Amino acid sequence: MQNPFLIGKAIYLRPLEREDAPTLLSFVNDPDVTRHLLLHRPMNLQAEQDFIDGLTADEDQVVLGIVLRDGDRLIGSGGLHKVDWRCRQAGFGILLGVKDEWGRGHGTETTRLVVDYAFATLNLNRVWLHVFEDNARAIRCYEKVGFRREGLLRQDYFRAGRYWDTITMAVLRDEWPGGN
Repeated sequence: MQNPFLIGKAIYLRPLEREDAPTLLSFVNDPDVTRHLLLHRPMNLQAEQDFIDGLTADEDQVVLGIVLRDGDRLIGSGGLHKVDWRCRQAGFGILLGVKDEWGRGHGTETTRLVVDYAFATLNLNRVWLHVFEDNARAIRCYEKVGFRREGLLRQDYFRAGRYWDTITMAVLRDEWPGGN
């Protein structure tokens, strides 16, 4: 493990490094990977390096690389965005870029690690997310971890020639095991 920050059973989370930019770039330019993300244009290496550099300076984001413990391979990124320190809440986001690793529980494990960190270490009260209506795998993952549906943003996103609804979900600290 290289510079582990949060350690799970099959994966660990670590800070992203500039050297990760080419790997992340291959993820964000793959239409299968970005189908359920807000990315809609191709990225270049400089943009990805700038993104990583910006994370270091931004106190309102905690985005980490998702790395397989077996083989020490970067497979994605995930973390907290738009941390609101006064209201004690943040948005959650995740990208799993290695398609061979989809469906193996890495998203669920990452989500649990990040949400636990949000409540136990950062003392946040609420973690929220937005997920597109057709992303059934992600919805199941979030519900399994403890997120609840809070609302619907009707025809919120345009992709593939039509408008899609966005589901708003959140989990509260007192709903989380060990919360209060």
